[in-house]
Amino acid sequence: MVRQSEDDLKALPFPVLFADIGGTNARFALLSDVHAALRHFANVETRAHATIEDALAAEVIDQTSMRPRSLIFAVAGPIGEERTPLTNCPWVVEPRALIDRFDLDHVILFNDFEALALALPALENKDLVAVGDALPPEEGTKIVVGPGTGLGAAGLVHAAHSWIPVPGEGGHIDLAPVTARDLQIWPHIDRVGERVSGETLICGSGMVRLYRAIAAADGVPAPLGTPAEVTAAADAGDPLAAETLDLFATHLGRVAGSLALTFLAKGGVYLAGGIPPRIAAVLQKGGFRAAFEDKWPHGELLAAIPTAIIVHDRPALAGLVSFARTPTRFGVHLQGRHWVR
Repeated sequence: MVRQSEDDLKALPFPVLFADIGGTNARFALLSDVHAALRHFANVETRAHATIEDALAAEVIDQTSMRPRSLIFAVAGPIGEERTPLTNCPWVVEPRALIDRFDLDHVILFNDFEALALALPALENKDLVAVGDALPPEEGTKIVVGPGTGLGAAGLVHAAHSWIPVPGEGGHIDLAPVTARDLQIWPHIDRVGERVSGETLICGSGMVRLYRAIAAADGVPAPLGTPAEVTAAADAGDPLAAETLDLFATHLGRVAGSLALTFLAKGGVYLAGGIPPRIAAVLQKGGFRAAFEDKWPHGELLAAIPTAIIVHDRPALAGLVSFARTPTRFGVHLQGRHWVR
């Protein structure tokens, strides 16, 4: 019999299988016991398999003789009661079906940026690149925000001797024009409905959307069609692409600063996702920090909050692993996201 667990978890049965499912890529890993080294499997494009069950079977279960007893997910999107459709991917996670198919004892779901938040206390200096004068301190409330396929965000609060992740959909907060240049560009932004959110511009497709809006505002052609093409053109000196990346960094700074104010994140703001490491030089030019700190009357407060790019290759998996090894370190209430046989 499969049932929902209402209790917080003290320990997990091993081996534990981990799955970080984004809009474009899925990453899997397996931990045989609490002290073992983590075994990573190859990254998989989500379009390569029709379902998550098929992906797990082909990419993990068929590749090892070790049979997992627990499965912990990081999923892109809000967690449902029995079915969790992923936001930018056609897969649907159904924990009861997974327990039955793979003979599991436990399935636990985390929002993908909640999993990233779990990783923040364990990140080392080598896993980070500062944007500004300092790296984040060990203590204090932290924020992670990340442009990739979409724009995700989560908080991590230290209270009552525990790290407490705060999931959310902060990537969808409003983004408004601030400068005269913004006002020229805004009418040309392709959008759904009347609203421009952070994710409208600050993600892979948003970068292309911003590029096209700038071109339309200036009445010039916009021949580039992918984020990779825009970043490559900017590196080659194309002025339209270069302005796109500069404004992308500025808008990311505005959203990150708003989230830092919301949480009073004196423990730092961490930039995750696939894009920030690729545009680190642009983020370090100054536009990101200027926009981040431009929060009158709290500019001095924001100036004291460090920001950094996460360059760890699989940080969400690292967060899930930290939780699996020592669940009691984190204040995570599992009701509504933990299924047991």
